[in-house]
Amino acid sequence: MDPSADEAWMQRALALAEHAERADDEIPVGAVLVDAAGEVIGEGWNRNIADHDPTAHAEIMAMRAAGRRLGNHRLVGCTLYVTLEPCAMCAMAMVHARIARLVYAARDPKTGAAGSVFDLLADPRHNHRVAVQGGVLADEAGTRLSNYFRRKRGKSPLA
Repeated sequence: MDPSADEAWMQRALALAEHAERADDEIPVGAVLVDAAGEVIGEGWNRNIADHDPTAHAEIMAMRAAGRRLGNHRLVGCTLYVTLEPCAMCAMAMVHARIARLVYAARDPKTGAAGSVFDLLADPRHNHRVAVQGGVLADEAGTRLSNYFRRKRGKSPLA
């Protein structure tokens, strides 16, 4: 768990979040899935608006890509980097995929399921636990998200 590596992978997730906003006017959330050897096996960004798919969150898109690449629905030993704390749907998908570790940037005080509103990943009733590290590049991710919604409401961006 190298903090500099976590920041580097989160920078990639932030670039994917920027792509989501710039290319598709999606809520800017990006995700990168890295295997135990440090190789990217899946990437994703929010696509639910463009794809008319309520399940097309960045985390789900990255896990789908990794599953196809590995030919397996289990993503054992992998770390998922995402710019926003996962919702309940994405958290449970991580449990089912057997993700080893989640690293997220900004907390989600409305629907966060990795400790903010719910703590699904630490629930002892599951047969798998996901280690969680939050707050990596949180300010940058949070500002990007806030400015997206401020723009939608016709307000000036935050510095």
